[in-house]
Amino acid sequence: MLEQKKRSIVKAISWRTLGTVDTMIISFIVTGSPLAAVSIGAFELITKTALYYFHERAWNKIDFGREKEQPEYQI
Repeated sequence: MLEQKKRSIVKAISWRTLGTVDTMIISFIVTGSPLAAVSIGAFELITKTALYYFHERAWNKIDFGREKEQPEYQI
């Protein structure tokens, strides 16, 4: 079973949203600047969402670790 592209896009966005919030919190702790934290988070959101999408699509084409579904019955 292959995933549709829109599923990969939604997964990438949801994962990166969580990751970006984490990056902004860490950036704020390190820099003490809310503007720097938001700037770093925004840039990271764009680049890592694209990277995740292409990574997900590449893995969707690879059969490694998948098993073919066996039919419930054969004639």
